[in-house]
Amino acid sequence: MDDERTERDDIWVSTMGGNAGGDGITLAHADSWAGIGTTDLADRHDREGHHVVELAPLATRATGAGIRAITEEADPFRTCFERDRDRILHASAFRRLAGKTQVFVFPDDHQRTRLTHALEVAQVAVSVARVLRLNVALTEAIALGHDCGHGPGGHASEDALSPYVDGGYDHAVWGADAVLSPLNLCDETLDGIRNHSWSRPAPRTPEGEIVSWADRIAYVCHDFEDAVYAGVVVPADLPALVRERCGTTRREQLSAFINGMIAATARTGRIGMVPDTAEALAEFRRFNYERIYQRPESRAQATAVIDMLRALVDHYLVHPESIPAHAEDPFDAGTERAVREVVTYVGGMTDRYACEQAVRLIGYPGSRLPRGIDMMVAPGH
Repeated sequence: MDDERTERDDIWVSTMGGNAGGDGITLAHADSWAGIGTTDLADRHDREGHHVVELAPLATRATGAGIRAITEEADPFRTCFERDRDRILHASAFRRLAGKTQVFVFPDDHQRTRLTHALEVAQVAVSVARVLRLNVALTEAIALGHDCGHGPGGHASEDALSPYVDGGYDHAVWGADAVLSPLNLCDETLDGIRNHSWSRPAPRTPEGEIVSWADRIAYVCHDFEDAVYAGVVVPADLPALVRERCGTTRREQLSAFINGMIAATARTGRIGMVPDTAEALAEFRRFNYERIYQRPESRAQATAVIDMLRALVDHYLVHPESIPAHAEDPFDAGTERAVREVVTYVGGMTDRYACEQAVRLIGYPGSRLPRGIDMMVAPGH
């Protein structure tokens, strides 16, 4: 076996234990030098104290372990919102966003997924929150978690799953109250996730309000960029109002919208956007809706997603023993819990896994799968 090791293997193995430092510590590199110039560290209490002075008057302050459904001990170094951010980042629901549709089912290497969308929303939101002296950790936690309730196949999954949920399936509410509830996140984080959609009540925190804007800013810009890449539209198709006020590239557009928010807040102290830029954002979103989201191919894709997901839910409702939750804690078919567990399971699937399960479990015809599917379909389907 050792004879098969390469020089790269030997180098990698040689770094297993790090390097001994002169002060009784282990160093990463043989020539590591980095330090902080002091042994005085800032623990959670110190940084919470800094927030009192540094953050804007109405910014959300972190306090202790935070307000959670289940009481916890506070972390010695991280604030409660920093812990929320970390929990979301490491959650399987967040990782699975990499396999979920943003606009195009099974996007190629250059197109967005729900995961890259969440990261771009976080970038926009943090850029604004930092300037406005809001709580960056809370802002980032809400942004990273805001779409964890999305099912496979984009917004069509909400239409697919709504008949099985009292009041309908809303990805924002479902994400906060079902998908992320095991993480025991702070009330402020869950509120921002639950209410990030403009059709919902306003979030209780300014950080949540920032994410509401950042979500719209990010998807309007990057969905257009992806559509250009796919040949669906070209920059010259944009309405003159958008081109004149925001430009035709993602860099120009993000800059215009972010600066429009900062300018509005600097003038009024309220979180919003200057009217002329907000008008351009609305016109941009209207253009995307008509030319990208509602084009015939997108509507056909949505119909295929709805049919497939409902077929999967109906199968699992009859055979709940097929889902992991049943093996962990058995429950009867036809119960309210069975419906919730099945919807949670199907809603948590990636696009590919949902398609594979439909073909494997119920013989779903490959010809009826969402277009863009590039997996092998069972013979005869």
